Amino acid sequence: MVLIKKHLSDLAIFDGRPTFTEKLHVGRPNIGNREHLLNRINDILDRRWLTNNGLYVQEFEQRIAEFVGVKHCIASCNATVALEIAIRAAGLKGEVIVPSFTFIATAHALQWQEITPVFCDIDPETHNINPKQIEQLITPRTTGIIGVHLWGRPCNVEALSKIAHTHNLKLMFDAAHAFGCSHQGRMIGSFGDAEVFSFHATKFLNTFEGGAIVTNNDELAAKIRLMTNFGFAGLDNVIYIGTNGKMHETSAAMGLTGLESLEDFVAINYRNYQQYEQELQRIPGLKLITYDKTQKCNYQYIILEIDEKDFGISRDYLVEILQSENVIARRYFYPGCHNMEPYRSYFPHNKLLLPETEKLVKRVLCLPTGTALKPEDISKICQIIKLVVANSCELSKVQFYSHI
Repeated sequence: MVLIKKHLSDLAIFDGRPTFTEKLHVGRPNIGNREHLLNRINDILDRRWLTNNGLYVQEFEQRIAEFVGVKHCIASCNATVALEIAIRAAGLKGEVIVPSFTFIATAHALQWQEITPVFCDIDPETHNINPKQIEQLITPRTTGIIGVHLWGRPCNVEALSKIAHTHNLKLMFDAAHAFGCSHQGRMIGSFGDAEVFSFHATKFLNTFEGGAIVTNNDELAAKIRLMTNFGFAGLDNVIYIGTNGKMHETSAAMGLTGLESLEDFVAINYRNYQQYEQELQRIPGLKLITYDKTQKCNYQYIILEIDEKDFGISRDYLVEILQSENVIARRYFYPGCHNMEPYRSYFPHNKLLLPETEKLVKRVLCLPTGTALKPEDISKICQIIKLVVANSCELSKVQFYSHI
């Protein structure tokens, strides 16, 4: 039976029955064709070649490189390790300029190697690093810039490339959100010195857990491949410092299975996006971020900005209401890397230099999407939001008194 909520007393936060019996998570994994996946896993078991550059990893790397249009793809156990290896292989040290409005791994991948992440503010329209702010952050210790293609929307690649060239800096991209997206007709993954994809379970294309580095730089690719496998060049010949960053065969099998269904995954994400766009239009104080429909996009993120003044209640209270209904909305990327440790202690005044980031971390909300979500689920989620908006005056009083 469809549960329609018409009154505030129906909301689970006021002891009503939750709309959903199971939690709807952001990024619930896409599976693809289960039979194809199990056939591949059985083949892996029959071969007894489970890791160490197996046939499925080789095929996965080739398929990703062809899809993106680059010369080299090196698969990795996860995107964080991939980012750490790419940073080290590119020779970054000293200071590297990054946005604070990103997943903490972007900053940690630098700090882990005693490289200082210098946080740059974002463009409030794109949510990506603001090139206009970068040059004032460059010092004699700066060796690179890492842009993040947030939500799959590309950075201002041209402006960042110009700055990097002018100041002789390395330019890399955290493309964790952006597999399958394009910028001016070129696939993301083909820009800068290297780009890093995430194939974590929450991504629309997943390898259970995994990542990849893509680049057109032959020398850099060779170094990355060495570093991903302890520095081995042959059976007993270690020629470079390295770690164990390899992807194993079952992860690659999952990735290959997902690639077979990639167009279906994107089509469902786009259908979901369009439904949210239709059902949430003309709500005061609520803005659904838009995508450039002339470019390829994976549409894997449904991102709202909530303006408390016009919406009537805070983003955080809306999240609390939705989560009580088992809609596990998320506050991406709250509270910003600069407000997390160790960066909060290292740079206590950073927020003064990041006014747009400080505003955005209080406004952004991410809603569920993906193949696990049905159209009627989206309608229920939007109906809850509309009920909240229609009763925002009363809810704002509850919000006020609950925080006294």
